[in-house]
Amino acid sequence: MQDTQNPTVLNSFRHAAQAGEFLVTAEVAPPKGVNVTHMISMAATLKGRVHAVNITDGSRAVLRMSSLVASVILLQNGIEPICQVACRDRNRISLQADLMGSHALGIRNILALTGDPVKVGDHPNAKAVFDLESVRLLQLIRKLNQGVDYNEKPFTDGATDLFAGAAVDPQCASWSGLQKRFERKIEAGAQFFQSQMITDFERLEKFMDTVAVNYEKPILAGIFLLKSAKNAQFINRCVPGVNIPQHIIERLAKAKDPLEEGMKIAAEQVQIARQLCQGVHMMAVKREDLITPILNLAGVPAVNQVLAK
Repeated sequence: MQDTQNPTVLNSFRHAAQAGEFLVTAEVAPPKGVNVTHMISMAATLKGRVHAVNITDGSRAVLRMSSLVASVILLQNGIEPICQVACRDRNRISLQADLMGSHALGIRNILALTGDPVKVGDHPNAKAVFDLESVRLLQLIRKLNQGVDYNEKPFTDGATDLFAGAAVDPQCASWSGLQKRFERKIEAGAQFFQSQMITDFERLEKFMDTVAVNYEKPILAGIFLLKSAKNAQFINRCVPGVNIPQHIIERLAKAKDPLEEGMKIAAEQVQIARQLCQGVHMMAVKREDLITPILNLAGVPAVNQVLAK
């Protein structure tokens, strides 16, 4: 049983972020059920290759195991998690309770999200909460770290020490909206940013040079493994704001081994991102075991694990 008085805390991600190192994170989904074997085995392939592993919180409003519980399971297996927390399903009381519990269990990295609307998921008739959204969730985390609750009433049993991040989409159609939202998240306390899937690296470069350059916060570019031309076309049809270029789709279509070609494309994108920002966030849905080979192709070195109390 984990010692809740002195929980294990893996601190590689925060340490590397604050030291200005090139950051590598990856995304793993919790199980849809109670068997965590596959989740653990996929995350285990990332040991020593990423600073931390994101655990999604009801991504696309699809039911899966609690991100907090799944994060604790990874931590117990020596894998540093970034626990995603979405506002869709919980009010401010529940959010605060979960965040305090996260700290007590050794979870320090939090990605603050608004959450996808329930209508796009597998329980479209569920009641959405959205008591807060991502900016106010970041503000809440900052208060908890200061030892007060949402109403600024002091804690009697200790403050949290959470390293909070947020999402950013440099490919957002509204440049002014993107800049305003990004700056609001900075002001609210975001310490790092993970982007949506990047397909337009010129747009990412513009964002880095005109917006992010004014703030010393790590930006991790989202790199997505495309498995085939059909996969890329599906994403273009179904994922808002993503436009995979036609030359990439044609390259996948002509390849003898589309999956291998997709890995090469992802590795090339990692190399581009290394020239533009402080990190990459790797996404390889159901093939997380291919992330390490992609990083090897891109020449990204291994990472060191940091323990802290």
